[in-house]
Formats: sequence, C-alpha cells, structure tokens
Amino acid sequence: MNAAGSGPDRAEHEEAEREELARLLPAPAERDVPSEPYLHHKDRLMQHIDDDQNRTPASAPARKARPRLLRPALVMPAAALALAGALAVTFTGGGGSGDSAAQPRETATVLLDRIAGTAAKSDVKPVRQDQFVYVKSVGAGAEMKENGASKLEPRGEREVWKSQRVKRITKTGEIHDEGGYSSMYELGGSTAGIDRPTYQWLASLPTDPDALLKEIDRMTEPEEGQEKAQAVFDQIGRLLGDVMPPETAAALYKAAAKIPGVTRHEDAVDAAGRHGFAIARVDKRTWVATEWVFDRDSLAYLGDRSYRTKDFAAGKKGDVLEEYAILEHGIVDAYRERPESATK
Repeated sequence: MNAAGSGPDRAEHEEAEREELARLLPAPAERDVPSEPYLHHKDRLMQHIDDDQNRTPASAPARKARPRLLRPALVMPAAALALAGALAVTFTGGGGSGDSAAQPRETATVLLDRIAGTAAKSDVKPVRQDQFVYVKSVGAGAEMKENGASKLEPRGEREVWKSQRVKRITKTGEIHDEGGYSSMYELGGSTAGIDRPTYQWLASLPTDPDALLKEIDRMTEPEEGQEKAQAVFDQIGRLLGDVMPPETAAALYKAAAKIPGVTRHEDAVDAAGRHGFAIARVDKRTWVATEWVFDRDSLAYLGDRSYRTKDFAAGKKGDVLEEYAILEHGIVDAYRERPESATK
C-alpha cells in the first residue's frame, strides 16, 4: 500500500485541493466587459455632467475650463477616473464642435464692438443744415413724489422735428403729440452742441474712442449725487437716437465700452414691448440703472429705460423711472413733413 504523502494518491489529493481553491477564488475579470461598479460610477459621472450643464446656461460668463470631475463628490476606481478624463476633454470643448450653445457668452465690450462694426457699415447720408431729423417715439416718465415714491405715467407717442442749423437759433424744433403741434424754443437761442446735437456737430467729434470719451467727459456735468461715469454713459445714450455719420456712431459705442461698470443683459424690453440685448450701467450712488436696448438680429438701437436697483425711501427696487423707444426716424425737408415710411 502506498503512503498518503507520495504516488498517485498524493497527485489526486493536490488536484482536489487546486479545484477547491479555484471554486473559492472569484472568476478572472473579462477586460472587454465593464464591471458593475465601473458602470455605476460611469452613470454617476454622466449624471453629474448633465446636472452641471443644466445648471450652467449657454449664456453664462466665460471662465477658465476645468475638469468636470472636480465638481462631483464621489470616489472612483482607476478605470472610472480614466473614463472621466476622456469625458472632461469632450465636454470642455477640446475639439471645437462649432456648436454656438457651447461658446462663452459675449461680454459687454465684445457686444459693443459688434454693434460698432454694424454701425460703421450703415448707409447714412449727410444731413443738410436746412433739413430736419424726424423721430417718432413712444415712452413714459415717472412722476416723482416728495417721499421718494414714483409713479410711471401712461405711455404716449410723439413726433419730433429737430432743426439741423448749427448757428444760434431760438426755435429748435416742433413736437406733435396728443395735444397737437407745439414749437420747441430756447430762451436766448441755442447753438449746436451736446445739448442740441446736429448731424454736422456730431460729424465734428473725434472718431478715436479714447479722444471721444475724453471730449464727452469734458462736456458732461453730473446731476447732484450722480457718478460722473454714469453721467457720461447717460450722455452717450442720449446721442444714440440721432442721425450721425457711421464712423461717429461706431466711435460712440467703442467709447461706451471703456466706461467702468458697463455690463450686458441678455434680455431687456423697450417701451414698445420689443425684446433685445441690453448694454447697462448701474449708478452706485443713486442705485439707478440705465439700459440701452438693441435688436437681437440687426443690432439696431431700439431705445432705453432706467429703473431702481434698490429700495430707496418710498421707492421700490424695479420701479421704472423712464422708458423710451424709437418707432420711426428719418430726414425731411420741412416741419410737419414725414418720411415715406412713417405714418401720421
């Protein structure tokens, strides 16, 4: 009889032990089939990416791209980290797919530069001194009360004919509204200038944005308690509805981009109910914002509005103080004459 520690019996015993050990050990992982934990972490990662994209609109401010897996609070195995690295490259725009929704939002400076480029290409004919700038508009102003409260008056339409004479004149224009026709007079007369801009006066302004901004700053006096930068911003806004050479209009927009505190709003509404982009600035002394509204497609100037950004005395945040929208404009040869496109 053979001993248990040698011969065929021993070989059979060792084989049995190997089979028993094989049954106790887990099966080798197949590399081409993801494990359950891997699939779980992949699903978690994709969910976090989807959540991030839903929380961050396409119009969010541009910021430095960073790997998405810095955001989710989960611990991942090495295989899932490798997947996350590949996904981070895909979702942070490494390939440049051309999808506009994935592009960073324009800043106010970039938008103003685009508006300036459009204005520079506009077809504006010079206006003679014996002609008149015609503007049809709708708007409203707020009645201010002693306690600080305000009440916006009903909107109304009006037509204005503005003389283009450069020399000192007493009658500077005419107005037509629900009360009929009336003349605009300046006591002692008025020459063309920042308070009575004519085409020729606007054409005389510098077209270098820095020089233009300096010139407007020199001619602008802020109201009591108002920031000087806000007064300059508002002054440029008052010029935007006038007819001027394309190069002057382009320079005004580029000059506005240099004013500190200018921002872009994605959606604004003018007094005519038209939606568009807005260039805005908030006066940090009065806490009143001024918005210039532009058409989304043509980038044409539509109008402006001002409103409170904080509660003040009896005034409330969001109270509209003034709103204005241009409906028609053009050049005519006489008072009470209208461009062909305008209606009475």
